[in-house]
Amino acid sequence: MQIIAQPGQLHAGSRKVCVAIGVFDGVHLGHQQVIRPTIADARQHEGLAVVVTFDRHPNTVLAPGRLPPMIYSLSQKLRVIESLGVDATLLIPFDRPFSQVRAPDFVRDLARDFRPLVSVCVGSGFTFGYKRSGNVALLKSMGSELGFGVHGLASVSLDGEPVSSTRIRAAIRRGNLDAASQMLGRACALCAKVVRGDGLGRQLGFPTANLDTTGLALPPVGVYAAHVLLDRQEYRAVLNLGFRPTLSQPAPRVQVEAHLLDFSGDLYDQELEIVWVAKLREERIFPSLTALSAQIKHDIAAAQALF
Repeated sequence: MQIIAQPGQLHAGSRKVCVAIGVFDGVHLGHQQVIRPTIADARQHEGLAVVVTFDRHPNTVLAPGRLPPMIYSLSQKLRVIESLGVDATLLIPFDRPFSQVRAPDFVRDLARDFRPLVSVCVGSGFTFGYKRSGNVALLKSMGSELGFGVHGLASVSLDGEPVSSTRIRAAIRRGNLDAASQMLGRACALCAKVVRGDGLGRQLGFPTANLDTTGLALPPVGVYAAHVLLDRQEYRAVLNLGFRPTLSQPAPRVQVEAHLLDFSGDLYDQELEIVWVAKLREERIFPSLTALSAQIKHDIAAAQALF
């Protein structure tokens, strides 16, 4: 999949272009219902299927106080979009100037830059443009004028409720990872980069990869069995998500640390994909580091038995 910053980088030539537009955090079943018809349209017209999305959530600019935790990192989102069979993704920087682009201007620019634009797929409740003034009705009106078709796809329901990024975040927050996985259409996972920690895990004999999960949706604190994907290799792991209450810390904060079983090597600055398997226990305080080390051995044994 080609990732482009400007429509002109697509080099479509005379090939027709079909577009799906959205934030697509999680690329869940509802998002897939928007993207797959775009791919089908493109194949029918021997054209190119292009996803138009953003490098950050719009609330980063429009309402920073209401910015939700993200289900996927940007790199993870792009990989999942690619797996669906999309030809290219236009990744738009969502900044202040872009947030002030009027809805009709956005549509005209899209039709001009992706000429010949054949179809646009969005969710039925999709809004866009300055003050969210654009919607499916505007797209259809301008499509009639500019020569492209519009599909406003209804939401997908599961257990009688629409699948949404908000609903998935709530499921993750509650620790209902099975429900989150069902709505995602794949195993619930997060991707994060490994950063340097204080080396306590190595000191205890269980080196850990400390993950920067800033801004990502996380399940409840506790100890988890997980699979870790690294360079197309899968490793078993025990993961601690919590405040490390056994340690004396002036300002405790949530940390995510993964101990990869049967692995040795340098993980710093690499991105790991963590696939949640099961929660092993709650986080708790231990009387000493020796007691903590003994519990980690029990956690590893429990994870091995589970795997």
